[in-house]
Amino acid sequence: MIRSNNTNEADDSNLPALSRLTRRRRTGLCPGALLPLLFGFAASVAHAGSPVYPLSKSANGRYLVDAAGAPFLMVGDAPMSLVVNLNSTDAASYLSDRKTKGFNTVEIDVLCTTYTGGRADGSMLDGTKPFTATLSGGSYNLGKPNSTYFAHVDAILNMAASDGLLVMLSPIETGGWTNTMVANGSTACRAYGQFLGNRYKSFPNILWISGNDYDYPSKTVNDPVVTAVALGIKDNDTVHLHTVELGAPGDSLQDPNWAPIISLSGAYDYSPPYDAELTAYNRANFLPVFLVESHYELESVGFPPSANNQETGTPLVLRHQEYWTMLSGCCGQLYGNHYTWTFASGWQSNLDTTGVAQLQYVTAFFKSRPWMLLVPDQNHTVMTAGYGTYATTGLVSANDYSTTARTADGGFVIAYVPTVRTVTVDMSQLNATAAGCWYDPSNGTYALAAGSPFTNAGLQNFTPPGANSAGDGDWVLLLQAAAAPILTLTPKAPDVTATVAGLPGIQYTLQVSSNLASWATLSVVSDPSGTSQFTDSGALTKQPRFYRVSYSIPSGPQDVLAPGANAASAETAPAVQEKPAVPEKPAVHESKNSKRLRSE
Repeated sequence: MIRSNNTNEADDSNLPALSRLTRRRRTGLCPGALLPLLFGFAASVAHAGSPVYPLSKSANGRYLVDAAGAPFLMVGDAPMSLVVNLNSTDAASYLSDRKTKGFNTVEIDVLCTTYTGGRADGSMLDGTKPFTATLSGGSYNLGKPNSTYFAHVDAILNMAASDGLLVMLSPIETGGWTNTMVANGSTACRAYGQFLGNRYKSFPNILWISGNDYDYPSKTVNDPVVTAVALGIKDNDTVHLHTVELGAPGDSLQDPNWAPIISLSGAYDYSPPYDAELTAYNRANFLPVFLVESHYELESVGFPPSANNQETGTPLVLRHQEYWTMLSGCCGQLYGNHYTWTFASGWQSNLDTTGVAQLQYVTAFFKSRPWMLLVPDQNHTVMTAGYGTYATTGLVSANDYSTTARTADGGFVIAYVPTVRTVTVDMSQLNATAAGCWYDPSNGTYALAAGSPFTNAGLQNFTPPGANSAGDGDWVLLLQAAAAPILTLTPKAPDVTATVAGLPGIQYTLQVSSNLASWATLSVVSDPSGTSQFTDSGALTKQPRFYRVSYSIPSGPQDVLAPGANAASAETAPAVQEKPAVPEKPAVHESKNSKRLRSE
């Protein structure tokens, strides 16, 4: 957490992501439908809005699954100082807000001092300290936990559970507490871990995270005590997964002492994070990888100085990080902003930011597709030209590298293109004729790619439509093979025009519903050689409104929802609905030091 914690500087209801993310005004919505062979995945995606904890690794070790076996796409915020900086009422309000914004994970410190936005004595707002005694040198005695303090931690975990949130729980973060661990010694640290493991083993919604800017090269002194806490937790808690945040740049397996302890690897970089992510992905002893930290919204930070990566976490920078991450083999990421990790003055007014809204578009896009089956195109066998420059240092905002990924069966190809330019795709990497569209990551809308559908042979050039809705050049290219159609919804009050882009020789049926249970047929389209349109008159006066497309092929009928976000449907909304309010000129908070102030 290489950040400033200067606190003097200056949404939606609980609906499935399907409707939550489509209640805003949008045009040209053309999400791709799921392939027939992925119908089981469609069901699990719909389930992903209510994960069943605890989590575990998938069978192939590349992503996380919940207790029901559903893939878990981590969408996290980093309110590290929540325990000490919010009272119970404000904590409940914050957690509820994050649930409604589509987050499913929050990173919280059990112990918090000035390094992560708290007070020097680690006390809560009311002055309650985490321990009741100190050692002779002044450090807290880890063997004397304060029951009142930890009851507050219990309450926070229960609040998060009631909102369906996973808590990435830091037992004793290393930025502010390493000296305390060293002073207590390995035996006492292991006993403290055993205390935590026993206390929290029955809380299902936990994933343990050790470290925090943890400079593992000093492991001769520090690793024995830091690992002792994690091992102590595992002595009494054999259920919950562990990870560790080491220093930037890098990933959790850089320190081999942690390999036997952790089940999830966190990539950390302020330069383009795909390098750290792909390094972790390519390890022989790989684990599921997630982005544990990079640039935060409304802050300016960078590390190390030699990497020349100090910059503000603008919406463009955040989009680069988020889409690079999802196309570099990761199973999710942690977002953060200045206000929600420190709970600085004005935090309540900085929950509905542009970055949060655009992260919801990331979630909507990938949850409606088999994200966990995507394999990074590291050798440029899919995108053969125009992919830009791979960088290991430098500014995120200045890097133009296009991360591309493909499902092994050739059903999907997805590429994040940071700037407007022509890219070339080897269409033989798809398993059938493919429909294509461009996704605008700044407002969550789609536009059909010129010339769609495309045969799955030879090289094909693709050029984004121009500047996106934010005036930037980044777009996401989606290529989807086989018979599944792309459904485009274009609202023009009071009507909605539905465009079905499919393949020749297949009959498509467009249906509408107000409750996702009963469906009425609007149109039957046979042999659409290009696109077919149908106008649903007065649709915007008939809220809510959902659409889907089913299709029949020679092997038999298939029923495929054309996905909006989660449940694979698209919902129209009144054209007057506005996006969440965003501060016009948000303050940018700069780090006072090239590396955060450390006492350890």
